[in-house]
Amino acid sequence: MLHVKREGVVLEKTSMEFENDGVLNPAVIATGNKVNMFYRAVKKGNYSTIGYCQFEGPLHLIKRDEYPILYPQYPYESHGIEDPRIVKIDDLYYLTYTAYDGANALGALATSTDLVHFVKKGIMVPKFTFEKFKELTEGLGELMDSYYTWNVRGYETEGHKKTFIWDKNVVFFPRKINNKFYFMHRVKPQIQMVAVDDLDDLTPEFWENYFRHFTDHILFIPKFNHETCYIGAGCPPIETPEGWVTIYHSVECFPEGNSYSACAALLDLENPQKELSRLPYPLFRPKMDYELSGVVDRVCFPTGTFLRDDTLYIYYGAADERIACASVSLSELVKELIKYK
Repeated sequence: MLHVKREGVVLEKTSMEFENDGVLNPAVIATGNKVNMFYRAVKKGNYSTIGYCQFEGPLHLIKRDEYPILYPQYPYESHGIEDPRIVKIDDLYYLTYTAYDGANALGALATSTDLVHFVKKGIMVPKFTFEKFKELTEGLGELMDSYYTWNVRGYETEGHKKTFIWDKNVVFFPRKINNKFYFMHRVKPQIQMVAVDDLDDLTPEFWENYFRHFTDHILFIPKFNHETCYIGAGCPPIETPEGWVTIYHSVECFPEGNSYSACAALLDLENPQKELSRLPYPLFRPKMDYELSGVVDRVCFPTGTFLRDDTLYIYYGAADERIACASVSLSELVKELIKYK
């Protein structure tokens, strides 16, 4: 069994208005030995923006902005900007987040050259109603039954405004693979994969064709007890000689409520749609007080990593109220994953 060390809480909410209800689910990227953190900051009323802070090494906080670095500016994100992830591909930083307008939660993108100024590129994922989603995927087999069950629950009409299928947790791979952008996303209850030559290819026509072959794009299908409710993408994958180490989240349903765990899998380097192995148990699950009790109880929601030497630091939202960190030996994690090839 792997040894995972709890490093503890690294960031708490403050009395500042934009983050007085919680800080959670951070995007993390290193510049030298500095760890830049872009975190979801929630003010009372459940309105989210993106705050910024910086660490010297993995754990020593040295800088924290007093105002959000990213905030709602457009109708599609009017109720909040949530759950960012970040990678650097070539000379450009790609920060993905969930844009929430009060009815629709959809993956969006902002880019930057300096981690200070960001250009919002808008919604990345399709805007399909439940009826359109079902029409495009009809005839793809019994696997779709769970999709219809999950997604019809959240489908409503608010006045004249249709609610789209929620498509969240957009997470890029940190480099192009065979000259293509690869990213994960999640339509409940499973994780899907996209590969495109250019992000401008993500047109309505692309998505219609994608959904007509939807089952071909499913990356992970839940198969263990801790995944029985649903799963979703977590941190940007980490490249190793043996494959892409992928930290994702799983949700297990209990009568008293859901439990979110951090999990690990290994994907093929040149064909990341191919799953090589998956841990049959959570990498870590809620057990500390700060993970068990908060705005949402029993949550470990991993969204960013920092690798120093052989130690992989995993940053995660703890109980939807604070940010914590856990660490593990990357080489030992890979060895453990290979056992389950």
